[in-house]
Amino acid sequence: MPISDALNPTPFADGLEVWSRGDGTPGSDTYAQSGAGVFVPADQDFGGALEILKTASVQKLRYMGETPMRPGLYVRVTARAKALSGPLPGLRIAGWAGRGDGSHLGGVSETGPVTQLDAYGVVAEVSAIIGPGRQPGVDLVWTGADLGHLGLDLTGPSGGVVRIDDLVFEDVTHLFAADLAGLVDVRDYGARGDGTGNDAAAFEAADAAAGGRTVLVPEGRFRLASDVTFRSHVRFNGTVEPVGAAKLILQRDFRFGAYLDALGNEELAFTKAFQALLSFSDHDGLDLEGRRIGLSKPFDMAAAVPDRDSFATRRVIRNGQFQPIEGPGWTPTSLTAQASYSAATPLRLDDVANIAAIAPGSLVTGNGVGREVYVKSVDVANRRITLSQPLFDAEGVQPFTFTRFRYLIDFSGFGDLSQFTFDDVEFQCNGVASGILLPPAGLTFHLRDCFVTRPRDRGLTSHGGGCQGMMIDRCQFLSNEQGLPVEQRRTLCFNANANDVKIRDSRIVLFEHFCVLAGTGNLVANNHWFHGDSVSDGVRKGGIILTRPNPASLIVGNYIDNNFIEWSNEHDESPALGQQFSFGGLTVSGNIFICTDAARWFNWIVVKPRGPGHFIHGLHVTGNVFRTFNGNIDRVEHVDTGFADLDYGRMRDITFTGNAFHGVNQPARNPVSLTHAEATPERIWVVDTAPHLPFGGRARVVEAAVPVGRLADGAGQSVYEQPWIDPEHGGDKRRFRIVFDTPVSGEMRCSVRMDRPV
Repeated sequence: MPISDALNPTPFADGLEVWSRGDGTPGSDTYAQSGAGVFVPADQDFGGALEILKTASVQKLRYMGETPMRPGLYVRVTARAKALSGPLPGLRIAGWAGRGDGSHLGGVSETGPVTQLDAYGVVAEVSAIIGPGRQPGVDLVWTGADLGHLGLDLTGPSGGVVRIDDLVFEDVTHLFAADLAGLVDVRDYGARGDGTGNDAAAFEAADAAAGGRTVLVPEGRFRLASDVTFRSHVRFNGTVEPVGAAKLILQRDFRFGAYLDALGNEELAFTKAFQALLSFSDHDGLDLEGRRIGLSKPFDMAAAVPDRDSFATRRVIRNGQFQPIEGPGWTPTSLTAQASYSAATPLRLDDVANIAAIAPGSLVTGNGVGREVYVKSVDVANRRITLSQPLFDAEGVQPFTFTRFRYLIDFSGFGDLSQFTFDDVEFQCNGVASGILLPPAGLTFHLRDCFVTRPRDRGLTSHGGGCQGMMIDRCQFLSNEQGLPVEQRRTLCFNANANDVKIRDSRIVLFEHFCVLAGTGNLVANNHWFHGDSVSDGVRKGGIILTRPNPASLIVGNYIDNNFIEWSNEHDESPALGQQFSFGGLTVSGNIFICTDAARWFNWIVVKPRGPGHFIHGLHVTGNVFRTFNGNIDRVEHVDTGFADLDYGRMRDITFTGNAFHGVNQPARNPVSLTHAEATPERIWVVDTAPHLPFGGRARVVEAAVPVGRLADGAGQSVYEQPWIDPEHGGDKRRFRIVFDTPVSGEMRCSVRMDRPV
């Protein structure tokens, strides 16, 4: 039987016992009892009809049968009537809304619009649609109703006589849902869609009832004042408006496009999608679906998830692009304030003036401050700042400058965030914004197959320990300063403060510096970073800056182009050698080093101690190719003595072997194999190692001294005695002596070291 046939009430001809003059509930008066109505079997317009004498200001007619009311079902009630005599009444469809337990459902409208009868004997028709959802064309919205007693009201003055044709109840759900079997409309569960109230409960109810169908959010603006989780597929024709931190979790449609459909704004869509990603969305990652997301200001990732200070489960954002929309929100702020520093508390600034205006993540500059020192945290009450790194020469009180760059993606508001990955994402900074600011703490942040394009100041910044175990794989960093000569560049690709950083298979183009690495256990492998320009004899700067003297790091298989490895201890509060390790623990192997149009004093490996007493204990430079274009350079290695020199008498375990030198005037090797000849017999041969040993080192160890051919005395007789060696001879100790008992002439081949290997 069609559902409309099942809905239709009993005809008047079958008796008036089921037609109530009250609300239609069991026990209410019927027209069979009251005498106010009679059945007329033959009416010229209706055939059989109910004739009512109007005796009340609102004369009710209700069918006592329970008409079903459920989500997704819309019922149209139609009545036809005519006035016979007396005052002319108004007609309206009306009913009583009930719950499944027989109780009344309050808070809903139970009367439709009134149609006034204006002539006798003229048939008028009234109708109204009753349903669960607030949709266009629905007259009586009965959200939450299970049943209804439906019928007609006669309004206006009493005393008139009216005849009424059989009422018609019909299912008109098809008018509101094109595919009833596949869609569940949130309006059927009470959603208003007018931007007021709270539609969250209706959304949850629709999702619970979906049972594999798709939930429909129709045209409108649906306000959500509490969390909503959709476990069903959902289609958004209208938009939702989450209030504050209210979450919208789309478990079956967890992708950026669905959130954009739901929210209608890119920044808000990304906010709620990221919030859901960290709120048990049952997904490990958020797919941006190749979309470009325009940001009007730095995106505060922690503010998007205000109920989480830390997170340590792997999460991935993949396949999209972030781009700034130009505006004042991207302008860095800079403040100079006086503060005191003590090496006894090396990670602290005290008595900081105007501290409330200094933000975590600010770059700190000033006298005695190394590169890439940042504000890790701010204690306004105690006027104290925690730094990311110590200061090497800032004891006392002095002004410091605090510069806060603006990043597309800013994680600084988290306390700790671990195992977070960006995969195949471009940070298109456009010279307007910097790229990413990491959280102050966390493990294994991963940037994979990403582009950081034209950052204004920094590509990626760590202002604390959020770079512990960081991985950057197969990424490209493209500078915004590619047209500038090296000495004018000010941008940095990235920095790291913590240990175990791994940078692999990436390409870095024309920054001032590639990276500043302040931790240990770094692995830099198979990358290409180039930083040159077209200026002849131009300035070249450090590509990799190592700021710990003992980094325990590998620089392997890279293409190092027009820049150098700078090895310093600028992040040491007591840079003079004390109880700490001195320079060591560095392997530079299998790299290609080139330079073009560089000045001849350019070097590819530069050691720059910030304090006295240091030496090298563990440096291995092996299997590299060093090559120049358009002019030679003098050496590949150098000690910058601008602050202090090394102690060459303590050098240990240094290897310079298997390297190829092209366009280098003075190749460096350790050990170095030298030949020395004396044409006339001499008892003491003095052999000069300069310029062959690395860093102009001393002739500390002669591992072998072997005659090349015959040694002869003054009479031309062969001499077979074993000489002894006197190392570190002369004022600079770069020479050694071969001492014989008998004056001899001839040639000796010697293997000499500038260090003690054990």
